[in-house]
Amino acid sequence: MNIDVKVDDAEVRRNLGKLTDKMKKAMEEGMKDLIVDIANTVIKVHPWKTRTGNNSRSIRYEVKDLTASVFSTSGYGGYLETGTATAPAFPYFKPAIDRHLPTLGQHIKEHL
Repeated sequence: MNIDVKVDDAEVRRNLGKLTDKMKKAMEEGMKDLIVDIANTVIKVHPWKTRTGNNSRSIRYEVKDLTASVFSTSGYGGYLETGTATAPAFPYFKPAIDRHLPTLGQHIKEHL
């Protein structure tokens, strides 16, 4: 038994732009889903949320193309994450990133 398979690469080439655009859009949407998950986890687990709530309210995120950021605008969020000479570190960004980063592929897949 012999089965011949022929691929019309002309059609593949014609549709490559559509595929690329769809993939880029799925990656952007997946990145947004990921960064929202990370930001929500950061807000839930940060170390000083029972004090004033200022740091919780200061958590922001940005997504532009395939670049995403999650950050604190409180002015001291970084000190909580890394510690100082007189205060211990209370990491809350890194654990959230480590927890959610492996889900990026699934988020992208959901948008394809």
